[in-house]
Amino acid sequence: MNADINRPIHPLRVDSDAIHALAHWLKENGSRQIRQPDLCSLISARYPQGLFSDDEVQVLCELLQNQ
Repeated sequence: MNADINRPIHPLRVDSDAIHALAHWLKENGSRQIRQPDLCSLISARYPQGLFSDDEVQVLCELLQNQ
């Protein structure tokens, strides 16, 4: 007798149509460039208000963008 008949299907098994659909989606959407975050907003959100002046934040942003 064939013992494979009674074996449960693996939970991660995916049919070929799903794989094809995923490959198509990745082809269409997978190679997009990730948008660079706004460094000034990141610095302003990360550090307490008043720690850096607006001019200091601007200089820090310029330094980070030029690296």
